[in-house]
Amino acid sequence: MNPPAIMEATTPTANAQQSLGKLAVSIPGATAIFRKLKLDFCCGGQQSLENACTEKGLDASQVLAQIRALDHTESLPPTPSAPELIDHILQRFHEVHRQQLPELIRMARRVEAVHREHPHVPQGLADQLETMQDELLEHMAKEETILFPLLKKGGHPMAEHPIGMMRHEHINHGAQLERLAVLTTQHTPPSGACNTWQALYAGTARLTEDLIEHIHLENNHLFPAFEIASHSAH
Repeated sequence: MNPPAIMEATTPTANAQQSLGKLAVSIPGATAIFRKLKLDFCCGGQQSLENACTEKGLDASQVLAQIRALDHTESLPPTPSAPELIDHILQRFHEVHRQQLPELIRMARRVEAVHREHPHVPQGLADQLETMQDELLEHMAKEETILFPLLKKGGHPMAEHPIGMMRHEHINHGAQLERLAVLTTQHTPPSGACNTWQALYAGTARLTEDLIEHIHLENNHLFPAFEIASHSAH
């Protein structure tokens, strides 16, 4: 029986006529690029990317290429081998989580500080994201150094224990995502929220989608074959 088809989230196509604010809110990760280039997407968010780049002496097409590179749609064969699936997980999820979380933490700290008097301020969101980052970095390091090399070699009866540990940690990641949804009111910014706040919640929604897909690929596509192999080895 073939495993279910593997779906990919897609990012809206960016163009230079869109405003900085729209790009910041609709494309998670764009805020980090704007911040690095000192393009004001919050107060000056109405400006088009093209005009803002012209004012700063930047090449809009190069900036646009960086933004479009955030559309993580690395292709995967319909029935990938274990090494292909592992490489995809490393590139599409491990690398992406390492980019996502520091920027989300930075934005959450800013929103919590600037809007601390707002009744809907997500108090504790930055701390929650830091907790998730610490746990995910540790989890991914264990996969990268212990489990994945073992699976790439074709598995081993000993693989069942680390797989069980990763499954257990995935349950905890799911609980952390539920807490994230509560803190962000299901990733829905309040009416009149600034661009940073909107971009923050667009980013937490994308992190949630990515982490759910990441866990699904491991739990339902990658691990089962090796669990069956280890049972038959007994």
